[in-house]
Amino acid sequence: MPTPVLVALAREALLLMVVVSAPPVLASLVAGLLIGILQAATQLHEPTLAVVPKLAAAALALAVSGPWIAIQLSRFALALLRVLPGLDR
Repeated sequence: MPTPVLVALAREALLLMVVVSAPPVLASLVAGLLIGILQAATQLHEPTLAVVPKLAAAALALAVSGPWIAIQLSRFALALLRVLPGLDR
């Protein structure tokens, strides 16, 4: 198997993983930051209060960016299926 091709595929897979996981992670980060500021301002430091808004933000981000994520994953899977038959040489 050609090592450079496998390294390139692994690199693309890792980069795709980072890109498609960014929307829910960033939404949770923003929600956590806002809830943290709100908790600091009100001096209400209950850890369970931050969970629901973070979960809702991540779910909303996945609902909004879901079609885009599916397109990206499908594009990578098709490219991978096109390349795999040539790897045995």
